[in-house]
Amino acid sequence: LDPAKATESERRGEQVFFGKGQCATCHTPPLYLDHQMHDLKVERFVNEAPLGPIKTFTLRGIKESPPYLHDGRCLTLEDRVEFFNLVLELKLTPEEKRDLVAFMRVL
Repeated sequence: LDPAKATESERRGEQVFFGKGQCATCHTPPLYLDHQMHDLKVERFVNEAPLGPIKTFTLRGIKESPPYLHDGRCLTLEDRVEFFNLVLELKLTPEEKRDLVAFMRVL
């Protein structure tokens, strides 16, 4: 992110991405992926069979590739952020979620 060109929201979103949002744990720069499999244990929140591990995919150009997640269950980036907010129990505020989406749109 070029701080000279970024909006305040994008800069705050970058801080959430690398901090409270824990996104960089699996989506490490510069490709924003870790080539690993992760089990999100989604079955805790929905009435479906366990999915098991899913492969981390790149966030580069993410705004151009809806729907999101391996199965398309998230139609928007906002849905995707809320999904991980719930699954990872991040407790992001509405502003943090908006800022995180703003940052992801510039990847």
